[in-house]
Amino acid sequence: MKKLFSLVFITASSFCFSQTYSGATGPISDDGLNNDFLLNVSGLTPSALNGTNGLVSVCIDITHTWDSDLNINLIAPDGTDIMLLSYVGGSDDNFTNTCFSQSAATSIVSGTAPFTGTFKPMNTLGNANNGQDGNGTWKLRIVDTYAADAGNVLSWNITFGPGAALPNIFTSSNLPIVLINTFSQTIVNDPKINANMKIIYNGPGITNYVTDLPNAYNNNIGIEIRGAFSSSLPQKPYSVETRNTLLAKNDTVLLGMPAEHDWCLQATYNDKVYVRNTLANKLFDEMGHYASRSRHCEVLINGQYQGVYFLCEKIKRDSNRVDLSKLDSIDNAGLQLTGGYIIKNDYWDGSNSWLLSYNPIDHPTFDVHLVYDYPQFDKITPQQKTYIQTYVNSLESALYSPAFADTATGYRAYLSTTSFIDYFIVNELSRNNDGFKKSWFMHKNRDDKGGKLKAGPVWDFDWAWADIPGSTIFSATDGSGWAHKINDDGPDVNSNGWYVRMLQDTTFQNELKCRWLSFRTTILDTAYLFNYIDSTAFVLDSAQLRHQEKWGTLGVDVGTPEIGIQPMTFQGDINLFKGWITERIDWLDANMPGNCYTLGINEFSASENVISLFPNPATDYAFVNMENTAITNSTFISISDVLGREVEKIEMNTIMNNGMMIRLNNYSNGTYLCRFMERGKDVVKPVKLVVQK
Repeated sequence: MKKLFSLVFITASSFCFSQTYSGATGPISDDGLNNDFLLNVSGLTPSALNGTNGLVSVCIDITHTWDSDLNINLIAPDGTDIMLLSYVGGSDDNFTNTCFSQSAATSIVSGTAPFTGTFKPMNTLGNANNGQDGNGTWKLRIVDTYAADAGNVLSWNITFGPGAALPNIFTSSNLPIVLINTFSQTIVNDPKINANMKIIYNGPGITNYVTDLPNAYNNNIGIEIRGAFSSSLPQKPYSVETRNTLLAKNDTVLLGMPAEHDWCLQATYNDKVYVRNTLANKLFDEMGHYASRSRHCEVLINGQYQGVYFLCEKIKRDSNRVDLSKLDSIDNAGLQLTGGYIIKNDYWDGSNSWLLSYNPIDHPTFDVHLVYDYPQFDKITPQQKTYIQTYVNSLESALYSPAFADTATGYRAYLSTTSFIDYFIVNELSRNNDGFKKSWFMHKNRDDKGGKLKAGPVWDFDWAWADIPGSTIFSATDGSGWAHKINDDGPDVNSNGWYVRMLQDTTFQNELKCRWLSFRTTILDTAYLFNYIDSTAFVLDSAQLRHQEKWGTLGVDVGTPEIGIQPMTFQGDINLFKGWITERIDWLDANMPGNCYTLGINEFSASENVISLFPNPATDYAFVNMENTAITNSTFISISDVLGREVEKIEMNTIMNNGMMIRLNNYSNGTYLCRFMERGKDVVKPVKLVVQK
């Protein structure tokens, strides 16, 4: 009996003592590359890492003069990658005797420099306790994301012991699951590496398991890191090219989106509500323009959970995307030369862009470049460069001429005001600074297919829908400020400033006000916006928990900083987001320039029960003002051509804000008579509408 007791004691004691190992030290290079500090573990007993005996803590002692420059990860012998911290500490210095344990009460994101004490890491240490052999080479991987501030690893160690945390194992989701296998290759920002991608999606409301057979995609892809600032964040965004078995580009339908081969897996690291981009795209689409389609999903790369992404369409010329005429290298004269083109206000260099002939009217010393997007800068021919440069120069010449507001000879001869108004509304609603200086796409079709320059598609709202510190425009916490005046803020990329000039045209102002009022009764009503936000949050509720366990961004400024104390819950972030939108809309309601009801060719006195249309002549739509009338929900509009033939009958069963909008997509040029009728009789004097496209 005594002998048995001793055996049990000895066996149990082998699991009850801690074993600590120390790693290599040295300087940290600030070139954005991996700094790997190695630690060799040998003689670990027992060697298998699990909850009974596993990794329990990591401690670091690091000097650095700007803490938030550092991303620090622990990499186990089997490749398990655990993020300890990223973008914490702001401009403060050092990590002094900083330890990480899953039993800590405080997360590292809530700590302050020099972070002395024990904190919960951004990723769970339990991921290492997956049954692997703890003996082998461990790495402390440090990436200094910005130059100028230097640092050193003075010491670091890891400790194994009892009561270890267990891995968070991702098994299922109500979202599509994307599984990527790189075959041990590292994904870089250029070129794309060949990999395999599987997508599992069983339909709305049906749980998807990682063990299910891939039913939405199972083939080769090319994949690379994409983005500028976003590529420096811990959760990486990717460009994905679908490929066939021969590794050639292969147009493919993904999650119900039309077939193409160029896609983006957009990270949500700095978007804690996960809808900043998708909401903006949804609004621009519902205004009648193409916007990138997307689907939220959860992603695993080489078996490692990467969090919530949205798979979306890359902006490009395609019949199902930016629907433009194809421009080949032989299209260098005549009608073919006139389109289509995609250009953008964006980061530029001497090879991918050209310098505009005019400076922004609000900042006459600022130079502006526009970037060739389609055809790409290395494929566009000299003749095509000359054509699009000349076209934009003609636009600017008209825009800055004394007669710029002339509807026939001014800037309107070169651009679609409706597209520019809608682009303005989406980017001002979200107070999107990037929308007017970088990621600002514009496109021009061939002359026989419209031919005017159009704004959009919208893109890149990671720094939008929020109060951003360090800015003269975006720091306001009352919803105020004009995003299109970004040149006042000393931007990293100069804006062309066209909106500053267009807003000096009272007709443009009035069209803008009319369009704004129309959308405020429909897609820009807060009830409509909040329904989308809340319904998306409901779908993402389980996935965001896993995402936060992976990245730990709640309650801290990560990626895109925001003013004020950040909520510690997902619902708190949703409430903050909706509150910001409410304040912004209130400010825009009070400050949107223009007058929707004072122009038009058919204005009568109030005693005649006035109905007015604006704009008139109209191109894409006409807004009906019904103030001071006897119009009711039982009234209908009968629109007839000059021969008296009825071309449309509109039931007015919903009247909002004393107005409604008539869409003119299918109308030809000409004069039409609008009769407002009830029980077969006119209730007000008929109004003439001129359509002039």
